[in-house]
Amino acid sequence: MIPYICLCHCQIGMALLDSLLGNEAKRFVKRKDSDAGEAGKALEELRGSLYNELRTSEGAKRQQQRFCGPVVAMTFNFIVSVGIILANKLVMGRVGFKFPIFLTLIHYVTAWLLLAIFKTLSILPVSPPARTTPFTSLFSLGAVMAFASGLANTSLKHNSVGFYQMAKIAVTPTIVLAEFILFRKTISCNKVLALAVVSAGVAVATVTDLEFNLFGAMIAIAWIVPSAVNKILWSNLQQQGNWTALALMWKTTPVTIFFLLALMPWLDPPGVLLFQWDINNSSAILISAILGFLLQWSGALALGATSATSHVVLGQFKTCVILLGGYFLFKSDPGFVSLCGAVTALCGMSVYTSLNLKKPQDNVTKQTLPTLKPKTINQENVVESEAKDTPTVV
Repeated sequence: MIPYICLCHCQIGMALLDSLLGNEAKRFVKRKDSDAGEAGKALEELRGSLYNELRTSEGAKRQQQRFCGPVVAMTFNFIVSVGIILANKLVMGRVGFKFPIFLTLIHYVTAWLLLAIFKTLSILPVSPPARTTPFTSLFSLGAVMAFASGLANTSLKHNSVGFYQMAKIAVTPTIVLAEFILFRKTISCNKVLALAVVSAGVAVATVTDLEFNLFGAMIAIAWIVPSAVNKILWSNLQQQGNWTALALMWKTTPVTIFFLLALMPWLDPPGVLLFQWDINNSSAILISAILGFLLQWSGALALGATSATSHVVLGQFKTCVILLGGYFLFKSDPGFVSLCGAVTALCGMSVYTSLNLKKPQDNVTKQTLPTLKPKTINQENVVESEAKDTPTVV
């Protein structure tokens, strides 16, 4: 009896609700339900399309180009570069970790573990087929990357800041020469002049002490060529093939780890196992390692979106911004000459950037302008004969 009474009350309530709200309210509720269903369906389709895009190397490359253009990639790389400079100063200075090759090894091992997690979660982009890229190219990139990263940290340890900056400036002409030798790639005279202004400005701004150290000088000279070739290979493999930054890192990082293990006994001092591995020191090293992964990823994105020369100019831009930022924000006094050099370098960078932006616009203009093909002699004869055969009406 009680369930029957409850059912009657429910029916009376529904009838009362229908009379109060009317048919318009019913249609409104149904429309909202249909809109929510369509939104959920669209979201599910978007997720499915993104998942399918990552299942092919071409689709993953399209997604990288779509979401990480030149501006996004270079901004990402700039921010991470400033962060890892501060982290490495903390690790090498306050923490007292004096093993640059082993620190680089920790960076790449952490990167490989993170990439393995991405692969387990099926969010690592698919690599192109093996037949499209020879194994020797991937092996060479991994080996060169080990020398470029390891020797850079070793050079910073054994050289003064001025000598280290001089070595970095030498990377720019090395890249131009290497690209000409390997790919017959040339750049315009205007870009050469802009790069010369940038290099001269950075030299005046940063090279304040040139303390000579024979071992440090040998390390710096040995680092220049691997650094230039490393940037060229990263840029070329991504732009010529369907490689994404993460897929290329996944393939080359094991080779880099192998060569870093071989370099460590030669370049690092003994005693790494005697280091005080407490919570604070280990946390600082772990933060540096995570930033190292982000630096490698952002650098690969920037090289894939621009070029090796543009990436070097970005590094020099970072140096000038740090110098000028310290002057304006923290009232540091690098000297009038250094400030003039930084401003000069920024002007050269602006000209170089404008020249790079002007070239794509010229190409687009040439593609959009219609081309008028001249008539051949045979076409002119056909037109004349048609005009003669056509009767004229008076």
